[in-house]
Amino acid sequence: MRNELRVAVVGAGLMGSDHVERLANRIAGASVVAVVDVDAERAQRVASKAPGAIAATELGSLLTGDRIDAVVIATPGFLHEKTLLQAIEQGKPILCEKPLTPDAASSWRIIEEEQKIGRKLIQVGFMRRFDREYRQLRRLIESREMGDTLMLHFSHRNAVSPSSFTSQMLINDSVVHEFDGVRYLTGEEITTVQVRLGRPTRHAHHGQHDPQQVLMETESGILVDVEIFVNAQFGYQVAAQAVFEDGIVDIGNDIGPYIRSSGRWGGAVPPSFVERFNDAFNLELQTWVDAAREGTVNGPSAWDGYATAACCEAGVAAQKTGQKVKVALNEKPALYSDEKVATAA
Repeated sequence: MRNELRVAVVGAGLMGSDHVERLANRIAGASVVAVVDVDAERAQRVASKAPGAIAATELGSLLTGDRIDAVVIATPGFLHEKTLLQAIEQGKPILCEKPLTPDAASSWRIIEEEQKIGRKLIQVGFMRRFDREYRQLRRLIESREMGDTLMLHFSHRNAVSPSSFTSQMLINDSVVHEFDGVRYLTGEEITTVQVRLGRPTRHAHHGQHDPQQVLMETESGILVDVEIFVNAQFGYQVAAQAVFEDGIVDIGNDIGPYIRSSGRWGGAVPPSFVERFNDAFNLELQTWVDAAREGTVNGPSAWDGYATAACCEAGVAAQKTGQKVKVALNEKPALYSDEKVATAA
């Protein structure tokens, strides 16, 4: 195994700052040596969270030297492709926050470049694969202990969304997690997507239609529905229910103990994704570091990033028409042929 993994984190916003803090304080076998952001002041502020880390405004010169071993990409999705190509060219292991890229065509270009290298370098940041309850549900589905899986019901609720959060972003930035979650849990590709727009909440921003209902089908005919509601007011909730031939299983819902006392009952609803998936983020990063030190990938691959991008494209098209839209996927390259859809954790 390689010595301690020296990591450059690209992007000093919310996710980048969170990754720096985790790598510096909670993850074994890695250290942050550089934080890269176009905003030099912000890069310096975030770099100060990791002892010895430098701040930089561009990645190129760091990649060509011997200062770093691996890259975490936490910039907005439309900036990912350039950074991915730079890191792939230098053969650096990469943890790339979702989306891999904003569309299927650019994600496919990344797959083509990774094939030229001849080995997988990229893990995509679908952290739900590292959530304890998601992993338990996946094992139940794989075991067929309760018979075949017939349907999956998902709810994805945020307390509030920024005013800049558009209707398309409900698909591309939120339901993208359910697209990957369905693939992870079932081990199947999604074949069709449909979006239904009903009565909007008064809390929706101008030009934003919230909530929405997203319907999917998988290769074997599992039916899936997602309630995406990004201005639900009460907190952050990501839950799922699997309907089997011989039973029903729920995951997600509230966190912490369910208390009955003084004539009242209830639990807690987390305020954001940070609290809900804290342990999953830790395991995701630790898994990536361990695999990178071994020269492997043990998480969602570039293929998973490409497949979800194709699902998002179908979802946005379905938003516009209300019709069922087929998901268009290229043939899976040999580099990824040894992995099931449900990789990781």
